[in-house]
Amino acid sequence: MSRIGPQRPRLERQPMEPRALKSIILSTITIVCAIIACIPLFSVLIMLLYRGGKRLSLELFYALPPGAFDAPGVGGFGNAILGTAFMVGIAGLISIPFGILAAISLAELDPHSKVSEIARFCAKTMTGLPSIIAGVFAYAIVVIVMGHYSSWAGGVALSVLMLPTVMLTAEEAIKMVPNPMREAAYGMGCTPAQSLIKVILPVAMPGIITGVVLAVARAAGETAPLLFTALFSESWLSPNDPTASLAVLIYNWSSSPYENLIELAWAASLILVVLVFILNIVSRTIGGKIKR
Repeated sequence: MSRIGPQRPRLERQPMEPRALKSIILSTITIVCAIIACIPLFSVLIMLLYRGGKRLSLELFYALPPGAFDAPGVGGFGNAILGTAFMVGIAGLISIPFGILAAISLAELDPHSKVSEIARFCAKTMTGLPSIIAGVFAYAIVVIVMGHYSSWAGGVALSVLMLPTVMLTAEEAIKMVPNPMREAAYGMGCTPAQSLIKVILPVAMPGIITGVVLAVARAAGETAPLLFTALFSESWLSPNDPTASLAVLIYNWSSSPYENLIELAWAASLILVVLVFILNIVSRTIGGKIKR
């Protein structure tokens, strides 16, 4: 008497089965929606490459802005590039040390106290506040006190925007350090300070650098805080006077009636987008090394 064994399951994909058909339909809808969402982004990038690329030249990086009636194709915005770098540098000198120190306190020294909870809540709230509030804050504590607009005030405003990003990313990077590494350091006789300096911070450094790069990328593209603090200038950098920046230059010149200035605004937009794009690639590259 023959015995009939159990039937083998059908492992081949059947497109018309209800589950497979539902998966195909939903995947198609997702792909179509993603393509539609990318259309505005790529249209802006294509326009930037077309309008801004026509005006790219070495002169842009070292020349001063042209006059209203200068010949087309002359002038640049070297002062705005220098001013942006100077103000972002000031912001980094303020926000990076304080952000890392705050992250050490939140992650290592006293992570569960009320003060730490309030600090985290304030930092997370600041990441969602309109950037113009940072400009108003810097205007009140720097511009009014000094009596004039300056790049120092612009750097303070940008540091307010950078600080929560640096602090929160550095805290998460420090928390990701494995506990056995801390225990090994203590087992070898290290004090908490030595363990922090010799073990925890070096291991967390890639994550901290990622947060710093992201904060710099955000600060470099901000306009509203600088309108209240640094304004704009068509001369070279003078820290105690109004200072040019790429973001404010784009804001001012994009509505100019002069074609030469509009072309320069497109070129400045392209340079700023490329700069932010490069910084984001750097941060993602460093973040990828952390995960590995």
